[in-house]
Amino acid sequence: MATLEIGQQAPDFSAKNQNGETVHLSDFRGKKVILYFYPKDNTPGCTTEACNFRDNYQSLKKEGFEIIGVSVDNETSHKKFITKHELPFQLLVDEDKSLVEAYGVWVEKNMYGKKYMGTARTTFVIDEQGIIQHIIKKVDNKNASQQIRDLNI
Repeated sequence: MATLEIGQQAPDFSAKNQNGETVHLSDFRGKKVILYFYPKDNTPGCTTEACNFRDNYQSLKKEGFEIIGVSVDNETSHKKFITKHELPFQLLVDEDKSLVEAYGVWVEKNMYGKKYMGTARTTFVIDEQGIIQHIIKKVDNKNASQQIRDLNI
């Protein structure tokens, strides 16, 4: 599994979004990208984070950011999540776990003493040239957008 660091080129990818359209990170060259990985659609923490990005979407766009969410959920799940919460950004399908592995966020977790593999909630801020500028590992779901603004990018 990859361990990415600030200053490295972000791994390019080819993944389907909620509509089955293929998306590449390189499609966003020239724009700043908020690439956020989250464990599961329609769970409380993930919904809070997604809705925070939704509520700040227009201002983040004005600041030059594109927002892309990624989870291991399928297209159908993403469509329902987007519709239910009126999310204005795309969500990428990573059922084969190629993105979570490339970005080093597929990790062993522990809940109530039970160990399992899952997605570590992590946000990557990528600049216009595809370079990782920031990695937020301790995401504050309710203030995810403000955490990015506080980076003074």
